[in-house]
Amino acid sequence: MIIRSTCSFLLLLLFALPSTLWGQYTEADWKERDKWMKTEFLLDLMGVEQGNKVADIGCHEGYLSMHLSKKVAESGRVYAVDVRSDRLENLRENAHKRSLGNIVTILGDYDDPKLPERELDMVFIMDTYHEMDAHKKILQHVKSALKPGGKVMVLEKLKDWVRGKSRETQVASHSLSADYVREELKQAGFTIISEIEDHGKWERENDKQMWVIVAQKP
Repeated sequence: MIIRSTCSFLLLLLFALPSTLWGQYTEADWKERDKWMKTEFLLDLMGVEQGNKVADIGCHEGYLSMHLSKKVAESGRVYAVDVRSDRLENLRENAHKRSLGNIVTILGDYDDPKLPERELDMVFIMDTYHEMDAHKKILQHVKSALKPGGKVMVLEKLKDWVRGKSRETQVASHSLSADYVREELKQAGFTIISEIEDHGKWERENDKQMWVIVAQKP
């Protein structure tokens, strides 16, 4: 009887959790995310246009990939990369529902997004860079995949309680400072061309500040 009551309580607790804890990347949240992440502004900042070849690293179920697909149109291509095949399957279903045929899904490795060499105009790494233990290797792969003059955008959130802490402490809280990423991009041979120190609040939560860095391959 005690076991049954405990199981029932845990199930109720699970379904009572905010959707952002276990569904922030699902299709149901996409329209709201357009607003708080200012997605159209970010795409305009990068200059995404018809015919571009772009990559979305850490694509999850395809939120950004769908936006990019529409922007680059039929003459362009979107490489959607994730390390989980179930997410890529969901992305393919989402793309099929929208009749988007210019998205190529890639099951990447944790240290290699497996992108084509010297083919891409832009790479987007949105709320994913902090998960990359092998960030130095990945940045080199990104650099190799970009054409000369190609750009990479990194968007992250910095949580108030880890501000000024070590990189390890920030990463453990699924957060990261722009200071660390800026230096890592420079060390990888990129030139910083644009920064937004405060892009708003991640999921409208006051203790999670978004920042954006755009860097360019020489």
